[in-house]
Amino acid sequence: MDVLMRELFSTDIGLLSLFTIAFIIVMAVFIYKFVRRHIAEDRAAAEQQKPQLRT
Repeated sequence: MDVLMRELFSTDIGLLSLFTIAFIIVMAVFIYKFVRRHIAEDRAAAEQQKPQLRT
């Protein structure tokens, strides 16, 4: 295990792998929040239009 951690944190390819993993996690969190925000906005817009459709 010690060899793997040394490889991950001290070699170029290890650091690149670590950066890539961190970037993917940050991107996934951003996309999740972005989609949730837009779903909430669309839901609110649909709720505003419902009473107008009934009359």
